[in-house]
Amino acid sequence: MTILTITVSITAPALANFFRGRTLDSEARRLLALTRQGQSRAVSEGIPMELWVDAAQHSVGLEAQPSYETTDARAVDLTLDSDIQIEVINGTTANNSSPFGVVPQSGSGGARLAVSNHPGLPKIRFLPDGSVSDSSPQMLRLTGRDGTSIWVAQSRSRLAYEIRTRIN
Repeated sequence: MTILTITVSITAPALANFFRGRTLDSEARRLLALTRQGQSRAVSEGIPMELWVDAAQHSVGLEAQPSYETTDARAVDLTLDSDIQIEVINGTTANNSSPFGVVPQSGSGGARLAVSNHPGLPKIRFLPDGSVSDSSPQMLRLTGRDGTSIWVAQSRSRLAYEIRTRIN
């Protein structure tokens, strides 16, 4: 019984760290899957998709850009694990939006406006041609309770996102 008690007391902290690391990895993979779903939906449905990030509420979501569809029956809202912090790096925030959720859009029209259901939040915008909008964040940093970070960052080609365990 003494040997079992000693063994458990030695291995318990190591197992706890292992499972915390798995949670961070799992959340990064879930976020990456959401980026791929957004890109796939943009191409297949022919309308822009927005992946929004609300760091204060520990949530992310994916929906069709509201100026094309008033409601999106296939919208996804995910709540991140409470031990995970998310940070948007090189992203655009409220500086490009108005209090009414109207965001100027670049493109050939120039005067076209897109309405957002999540004004002021950073968004990854997937265009119908499969590309990522230039105004989308470069990286999303996920940090676990122990300070370990994983980045979901744009690939070198800037056509998709990928998981990085360190920034090069």
